[in-house]
Amino acid sequence: MNKTLIIGASGQIGKMTTELLLKNEQNVVALVRDKSKLSDLESPFLNIVEQDLEGDFSNALSGCDQVIFAAGSGGNTGDDKTVLIDLWAATKAANYAKEHNIQHFIMVSSIGADDPDSITGDLKPYLVAKHMADQHLINSGLNYTIVRPGTLTNDKASLEVTTERPKDRDKAKISRENVANGLLHIATNSPNSSRIFELFDGDKPVKAAVK
Repeated sequence: MNKTLIIGASGQIGKMTTELLLKNEQNVVALVRDKSKLSDLESPFLNIVEQDLEGDFSNALSGCDQVIFAAGSGGNTGDDKTVLIDLWAATKAANYAKEHNIQHFIMVSSIGADDPDSITGDLKPYLVAKHMADQHLINSGLNYTIVRPGTLTNDKASLEVTTERPKDRDKAKISRENVANGLLHIATNSPNSSRIFELFDGDKPVKAAVK
């Protein structure tokens, strides 16, 4: 059975995705900085690895077939952590994946990462970091899926999404639970070719939208 490494498994989307994969009896390696944040998870399919993304975490990929990068510096940190986590840790993860012959790398990116210059304000450094991390993955030679969610919300999963950006910017959003369910489907139906798509709350079942 395949084994998926989730980088950032204690984050909101990372933990939701971890739980969904475990419920589907998928082998998961959860990479976190603090094991206590996953103390409520128990499963014979789960292995928790405690390492700092600012250091060398290459050993976490050993024996894995797939990687989901769901880590993020968070909205309460400065640009320095954005560079170290959203850019540099993501870049290192792709390099490690190449070294370990990972079959599929799933990157949780962001809407706007395709063109950071179209954005002004405090969000731009984050989008630049995401853009550069995405480009590194694209050029890595790995088989990849890059998911660029819209504005994240804490709404309950509707299990209906779309990959078409809404014309109304206020509707260009998606619940974290919907993102996690999208990642579940991608992880359990690994494609043979690389792809990039945005993801929003919509009217199509997750399976049909991200097929």
